[in-house]
Amino acid sequence: MARSRRHYFPGLIWHITHRCQKKEFLLKFKKDKKRWLQWLFQAKRRYGLCILNYAITSNHIHLLVRDNGRKDVISKSMDLIQGRTAQEYNVRKHLSGSFWEDRYSPTAVESGSHLFNCMAYLDFNMVRAGVVGHPKDWPYCGYHEILGSRQRYTLIDAETLASLLNLKNREELKKAYKQWIDLTAGTKFTERESKWTESLVVGSERFVTQFSKNLEKRTERRKIIKNEECFELREENTSYTRVFANKSER
Repeated sequence: MARSRRHYFPGLIWHITHRCQKKEFLLKFKKDKKRWLQWLFQAKRRYGLCILNYAITSNHIHLLVRDNGRKDVISKSMDLIQGRTAQEYNVRKHLSGSFWEDRYSPTAVESGSHLFNCMAYLDFNMVRAGVVGHPKDWPYCGYHEILGSRQRYTLIDAETLASLLNLKNREELKKAYKQWIDLTAGTKFTERESKWTESLVVGSERFVTQFSKNLEKRTERRKIIKNEECFELREENTSYTRVFANKSER
């Protein structure tokens, strides 16, 4: 769905998606997935990017981050990760041109249960694609790190994640997330849910309504949609640009 330019809102959680050019499988090799993760780690180290979850497929990525209130952290991080990944691929393959399809797409997500569901939706990505039967079988998602099996070069800020989920500590996070994934395997998150990628924001009615009020008044039509578990705000008939645009892009 097309998106319009929007304001910068500090302190929110963002689910970011980005597809490879023409949906081609440019990330199908392990080396490219690993390089994307290495540049994600560099973004965390250089800019302090707060990472909550991630998932890499063969033709697109999902990244769940929290804005820490420092302007341009997310935009600089994405420029680094996506730019370097594309550059290295093109050099190795002796290619030129676009690696990524247009600009990345962000959706704001409310903390608590909505964040919990978004995390699981990311980790079930390759289950939905029929590649694996359980998130534990896909090494390129945050499931393993959240459950504590990754030791070096950790990406996910487990303490912040636990707090946003109203859990006391990392141990509670590990236990609760494993139970939720095992409980929903084969029953929930097996179908694509467009709200996580095509909405401006997902959460409670109050959260979505406040987000809508904070948006600059424009001519585009926006509509709050209620579904079984949440509310979402959608925008129609516009072309999108990134939320985290630099001043020169605004």
